[in-house]
Amino acid sequence: MASLLFHILASIFLFSYGIYHLLLSIKSHFKSPSPPPSKPYHPFPSSSSSHFLKHLPLYLILSSILLSILYHSILSSISDPLAPVHRISSLQSVASLLLFLLLCLSLLISSSSSPLLPLLPSDLIFCLASIAFAVQSFVSFSSSSLNSSILQSKCDSVSSKISAASGVLCFALALDPRLFVADIALAGSLCLQGLWVLQTGLSLYADGFIPDGCHRLLDVVRGIEGSTKCDLEESQLRAMAILDLVFVFHVVFVAVIVLVVYAVMARAAGVRRVGSYEALPTSLVPAMAVVGSNHVQMKALTNTQA
Repeated sequence: MASLLFHILASIFLFSYGIYHLLLSIKSHFKSPSPPPSKPYHPFPSSSSSHFLKHLPLYLILSSILLSILYHSILSSISDPLAPVHRISSLQSVASLLLFLLLCLSLLISSSSSPLLPLLPSDLIFCLASIAFAVQSFVSFSSSSLNSSILQSKCDSVSSKISAASGVLCFALALDPRLFVADIALAGSLCLQGLWVLQTGLSLYADGFIPDGCHRLLDVVRGIEGSTKCDLEESQLRAMAILDLVFVFHVVFVAVIVLVVYAVMARAAGVRRVGSYEALPTSLVPAMAVVGSNHVQMKALTNTQA
């Protein structure tokens, strides 16, 4: 029950923060006349001058990282002879989370105008985030290759690919912070990771969502490596195909969310487009009328002289 609860909480946070980053990135894009540089972190929009309220998202990120470190530390302390590699995998997860913790603390200290650390540039933050996602991807890939459960190995493998995509997007933003598409895709990857964390928890620890032919082992501690297995090869192939199908649904769902949010924000910002042409500003209409009038007068004068 604790493992399923942890995956649900982690999913809610990742998905919520992805939506938050998506909204503020699109809002910043429409407010600026020129493409603004992407921000690795958007302060909470509030009229209050409170430092805590302004940087509330950072504090929430910090709390979630600490909770994840505590969860994996507890898992690493569990000894089970039927799951020999789970302790190493849990320690690897703790080590990768320490990178995100260090990045979050650096952002928090630098944003508080502390003399201990100057304000970090966006490209450096994106570069560090890219390294953290790369390490997280490597840890998930290592866990998938060592896991004795085909079902759990598949979940870790997909998570590794999502983290790798997030790392590539962060690296692209480190090279050019004005890549709006990469910023939006990064927010979408966070939402997708949140949905997949939830799917992993349901597929491994919720009896109603475990694929047919797979089951939890009663003699293995729930939540560690190998606690959910598929006995027959046909069941394994079917379970993997189901997870692939569900992953495609998650990708489509995130794409729809991004398109809907973009359309709503564009409408709220007053953006209107007809085909490949944009509506001219109203301030240019009188000037064009004057130019057109002068053109007609010059043409009439030329005909008269002729």
